[in-house]
Amino acid sequence: MNNIKLNGLDINGEEKEFSLKDFSGKRVILYFYPKDKTSGCTQEACDFRDNINRLTPYGTVIGVSPDSIKSHKSFKEKQGLNFVLLSDTEHKLAESFEVWKEKSMYGRKYMGIERSTFILDCDGKIEKEWRKVKVKGHVDEVIDYLSGAGNV
Repeated sequence: MNNIKLNGLDINGEEKEFSLKDFSGKRVILYFYPKDKTSGCTQEACDFRDNINRLTPYGTVIGVSPDSIKSHKSFKEKQGLNFVLLSDTEHKLAESFEVWKEKSMYGRKYMGIERSTFILDCDGKIEKEWRKVKVKGHVDEVIDYLSGAGNV
């Protein structure tokens, strides 16, 4: 999973290629979300944005969805997002974290992202995970965990 390369946008909105290996030596707060510009995903992204100063002492925030770079650019600009967004159009990273799942809406089954957050330690290993995340209060949960974990 650390060697998977994805296109993304850096904190300044510049397009570049990333792999999780690029962040080794730092903790990473990696969150997977289903779709840019939907209500829950917008709320979650804005919660990360609004709390970035409380999060960055503990790690680098990275958002991942299957949306295109073009979609990410529009989403990032409209919401003023201040963290890295990765475009996982082939769901390689999502599959490696086992968050690409069969979902169901109105009786229709389809494949999509299960909203999840992972804390990766400085070696890129999963330190903590939250699966089937509910947006409301989630970023506070992450901050509570990180601030209680004791290793800034």
